[in-house]
Amino acid sequence: MSRITATFAALSAAGRKALIPFITAGDPAPERTVPLMHALVAGGADILELGVPFSDPMADGPTIQRASERALKHGVGLKDVLAMTAGFRKTDTATPVVLMGYANPIEAMGWDAFCSAAAQAGVDGVLTVDYPPEESAEFAAKCAAAGLDNIYLLAPTTPDPRISAITRLARGFVYYVSLKGVTGAATLDLAEVAARVGMIRASAGLPVGVGFGIRDAETARRVAEVADAVVIGSRIVEEIENSTPDALLANVKHFVAGVRAALDK
Repeated sequence: MSRITATFAALSAAGRKALIPFITAGDPAPERTVPLMHALVAGGADILELGVPFSDPMADGPTIQRASERALKHGVGLKDVLAMTAGFRKTDTATPVVLMGYANPIEAMGWDAFCSAAAQAGVDGVLTVDYPPEESAEFAAKCAAAGLDNIYLLAPTTPDPRISAITRLARGFVYYVSLKGVTGAATLDLAEVAARVGMIRASAGLPVGVGFGIRDAETARRVAEVADAVVIGSRIVEEIENSTPDALLANVKHFVAGVRAALDK
């Protein structure tokens, strides 16, 4: 059983929902990433989503684009992200870590080399935004062989037959994009989210996390009423962007703790 599966099982048994915060590795500086990961866990995160900086992040809104730009200015690449994960694992062997990014850095490293290095670093899951199911079955198999959960995005516009094709390859959990657009955009239609999550969960037989557009504790609480996990990215990245170096860790931990408290009400 993977760390992701074990985490969801434990949360379900306790009647709780997973909180999955996102940060971009290397933002605001490479040496702050591991401390930020620990701050997220201290605030109540159950699974960490670590963004791999990329020059053309098509699914990300302006906030996360700026985070990638800041990380790239420090020269942070995929190998650095794996090293950061390994650093986190020196003192936290329990919290699952999911890498979210794009195909180019993985293909530059090579599938076999990436899967081996990711597993060795302590990565638990991989969400590659631009790997459609038609092109990623072999990659998904290599991930599975290395003990990595391959996680897929589903959108409000994804047709039912395609949902079935995607969920056949998915492991760990399924990430439902709760709105049309990029990260950090618009507001949620919670009735539509509830309907889609139920259908996806039935198709996948896996927990469903919901992200894109969740910016505060109350929205997170309402989403958690219908989903198995809540993913928050842009709002946390804004906290990083706007914090002074001395206040950074405390501010991020405080925000996450507020969301965690709302989910546990």
